[in-house]
Amino acid sequence: MSTGMSTPSSVLEDEHRELVGSFESFIRRELVPLAAEIPESGDLPPDDMRAYARSRSAALGFYAGDYPEELGGSGMPFTAVVLLHHAAGRSGCPLAPYALAGSDGPSPLLRNGTPEQIERYLLPLVRGEASRCLALTEPQAGSDAFSLTTTATRDTGSGEWVLRGRKTFVSGADKADFTLVIAAVDGQPTAFVVEAANPGLRLGQRYDGMSGEPVFEVLLDEARVPADAVIGGEAGVGNALGNGMDNLSRGRLVVAAMCDGIAEYALSQGVEYARERRAFGERIGAYQHVQEHLVSSRAEIEAAKLLTLACARLVDVGTESPENAALAKLTSSETAVRVVDRALRVHGATGWVRGHPLEFLYRYVRMMTVIEGTSEIQKVIIARSMGLG
Repeated sequence: MSTGMSTPSSVLEDEHRELVGSFESFIRRELVPLAAEIPESGDLPPDDMRAYARSRSAALGFYAGDYPEELGGSGMPFTAVVLLHHAAGRSGCPLAPYALAGSDGPSPLLRNGTPEQIERYLLPLVRGEASRCLALTEPQAGSDAFSLTTTATRDTGSGEWVLRGRKTFVSGADKADFTLVIAAVDGQPTAFVVEAANPGLRLGQRYDGMSGEPVFEVLLDEARVPADAVIGGEAGVGNALGNGMDNLSRGRLVVAAMCDGIAEYALSQGVEYARERRAFGERIGAYQHVQEHLVSSRAEIEAAKLLTLACARLVDVGTESPENAALAKLTSSETAVRVVDRALRVHGATGWVRGHPLEFLYRYVRMMTVIEGTSEIQKVIIARSMGLG
């Protein structure tokens, strides 16, 4: 941490410390100065800055680093990827998360694509030259994501697929070069690639969230796509789960790592303020109520971080399980919410003022308990693994 405190989890980081150090150097050298130019009127970086962070990070080998070298990645173990996401969150730089593949980057779905799909769609994503979005959630199917009403039927005359339906809460839909649409074919979830220029695909209502990142409705009105738009070709029909949607576990561990990093950054802000701020003749860090906020936060962060890193290591040795990822995501996201809240309490009105990093994080981190499955869904997964329900 920036406060100079040693942590037990450092023993799990040593193997990739040089890589993480290089990534942190890139953030300090290139992204922090660029982030200083973000307009004060907005919470989030402009599109051109995000695109630069993506493409520059890809050129340096960080973005989509877990993808194999033959696909343009760096072949990193998953633990290294998790540590990079942790470092991005810990940096406090608003551009850092965009330097690593997220919901707009390469998708595990496309790793099961045909050679033509990999060449046309996946490789530009790995290089950071294109962006995509995923249209899965529907108005009546949020956490129960595969209760699909969006359908795809084959036009027997032309061989094309015709997509009909309505998706919601799609992030990045206004910027994506193409959309990955999950639709039911004879009741079975199937993944399709729909390019942004398709006349049957249009954006519906825009929703602005607490942290300023908009999400959209995506409307599919007789959207016709060619026969080869099914990811994986004919073998991919009815196989969206088998072709990568079951990769949610890794996505949850990435979110957990980002939350751990954000929590460390918030704690460092709180500790620094408590060391400097004086009240009633003392630095406020000398008061036990302030110490309780910061010490409790440190203990929870360390526990969450150890859990996340342990789960990432298990992925690398081939022992991947949904309940492990659910445990890490639940623990880290809820911890981050508590830690940011405590850090803001230490700052008082100073942290509440618009423009302070904690004011933004207070709104931003709440989203982490929702994305990649709500905390309640993580509890359902864990309960089932325990033989309950």
